[in-house]
Amino acid sequence: MSDIQRFTGERQVNADSGALLATLVRLWPYIWPTDRRDLKARVVFATVLLFLAKAATMAVPFTFKWATDALAGRGTAPLASGNWLLWAFAAPVVLTLAYGGTRIVMALLTQWRDGIFAKVAMNAVRRLAMLTFEHMHLLSLRFHLERKTGGLTRVLERGRNAIETIVRMILLQLAPTIVELLMIVAVLLWHFDWRYVAVIGLTVIVYMLFTYYATEWRINIRRKMNESDSDANAKAIDSLLNYETVKYFSAETREAKRYDRSMARYEDASVKAYTSLAVLNAGQAVIFTAGLAATMVLCAYGIEQHANTVGDFVMINAMMIQLYVPLNFMGMVYREIKQALIDIEIMFSILAKEPEIKDKPGAPPLRVLAGNIRFENVSFAYEPARPILRNLSFEVKAGHTVAIVGPSGAGKSTISRLLFRFYDVSGGRILIDGQDIRDVTQASLRAAIGMVPQDTVLFNDTIRYNIRYGRCDASDAEVEEAARQAQIDAFIRRSPKGYDTEVGERGLKLSGGEKQRVAIARTILKGPPILLLDEATSALDSHTEKDIQDELDRVAKNRTTLVIAHRLSTIVDADEILVLDHGAIVERGTHRDLLGYGGLYASMWNRQREAQLAREILAEAEKEGTGSPAGPDQPKHDDSAKELLPAIDAAE
Repeated sequence: MSDIQRFTGERQVNADSGALLATLVRLWPYIWPTDRRDLKARVVFATVLLFLAKAATMAVPFTFKWATDALAGRGTAPLASGNWLLWAFAAPVVLTLAYGGTRIVMALLTQWRDGIFAKVAMNAVRRLAMLTFEHMHLLSLRFHLERKTGGLTRVLERGRNAIETIVRMILLQLAPTIVELLMIVAVLLWHFDWRYVAVIGLTVIVYMLFTYYATEWRINIRRKMNESDSDANAKAIDSLLNYETVKYFSAETREAKRYDRSMARYEDASVKAYTSLAVLNAGQAVIFTAGLAATMVLCAYGIEQHANTVGDFVMINAMMIQLYVPLNFMGMVYREIKQALIDIEIMFSILAKEPEIKDKPGAPPLRVLAGNIRFENVSFAYEPARPILRNLSFEVKAGHTVAIVGPSGAGKSTISRLLFRFYDVSGGRILIDGQDIRDVTQASLRAAIGMVPQDTVLFNDTIRYNIRYGRCDASDAEVEEAARQAQIDAFIRRSPKGYDTEVGERGLKLSGGEKQRVAIARTILKGPPILLLDEATSALDSHTEKDIQDELDRVAKNRTTLVIAHRLSTIVDADEILVLDHGAIVERGTHRDLLGYGGLYASMWNRQREAQLAREILAEAEKEGTGSPAGPDQPKHDDSAKELLPAIDAAE
């Protein structure tokens, strides 16, 4: 059984399911890890310290009583036997010091226990947070496209805090608190009588019932507060990640209002949450104070009847106040655990979600002998009602370059996602050197393919880190050599911090061409036998595109290369070009062959050539200093340029 299966169990846990015990069962392997004897020793030692602290806690009211009776001149009669040592022991000063000493011992043991157990609790939190983080990476691209990144990070954060709450409060405090409560009841029954136990029992029952129902009432309020918090956080992250887009459209006010609407919902839910908490705390205080007053009235009556001493009166007060700590803690434990279960239920649901793409049991690694790629009758649909690819068949021979072109929505990028096995095909199969990619491990498949995407998103770290991402064990010299081959080394060395230059969020401190060169360097460092270029130059200007294309051609040399192209000028030298339309190959051949057919490819080529011609005419017009292609002294070909402007938009 995997860690995921052991943790999530057979059914989903939520705050309303009464599955607290099931949660503890799932957490236990992380509290008592079989592979960590040191942590198990800490659990045992912390438990011993805990019960020693409780014993010291029980001694505190008795030392308080003895000191009070000594001060009142009573309670020393049993010691009046002429033994001066016993008399000295009963002296008020000594007993007062004993009272202070027991409190110090109680505090020291409690803090020692917490320090010893902290390693156990945080190790469990770390392991479970890692389990969730790794599982999020195992889930499919479909899952991540349907979720908001900010929402997922909040799920991880709150789930991590919830695990810590459950581990620390239940295992470290709840069980010993129940033992302490039973010990106090036993002492009261032995030292006083059944009436005190009855009052305390009634107080505890009423207190816990009130806490239960009040907490249940607060559950939905807390859930709404969490939902509004996640929504506000996701909107903030989404807006800040798209900072430039917000600026392009002067949408700061719009974004602020959008965020404020979410925060208004969070404010309303938070006010209700804090108000309900005040009601809960007030009710608990009233119930406990009533029980405290009742027991003290009983003791006062006993003093009047000479059945009790003033020390007993003080002792019952101290005992009840001491009872309030675990009693109030039990209420707080229940409240916090219920809230933790709310926080953790989404995390549990994510852990319970099966990855859409999984390795077969015992799947072998991919063995790349030559790098031959074959698509055999591949069909695929993101949704059954909308097929994307229909019986697609083609082959990319080892060391050759095949380009795939077509209008937007034809299914070009879907092919790259299927090759990386972000999704599994609906029909047919994809083979690499005769091996169905569904039969090999995903890690070995992706290790064999180098990817240069259209939009290179970099980590918010240094250039060195982003290049080394291609092969994490590469040396600095290898990183710099890859940068030189990608023609970016000179740019990096001109920067004040060189390879330690921070690239910013998603690499926004670099230009499009610089980011693409980093992506190329990363792929060079990876050194894969298969190369996938997914519209790698479509977002670049013509001059930068030519430079990047030259570098890509060098990288692709002697590698099996699949190019998904937007600008046809970049793939004229491909060994074969496949023209895709509505998920099917409608034309195939070399650039020269396809132009001769006069079909879709030729039409696309002519439109892009017209766009290029329009750019050249416009550039010439601006060079002549007219300022506008429609100026009064413009040459005749400027009218043609004006007419061709729509062609630029259509082609690009």
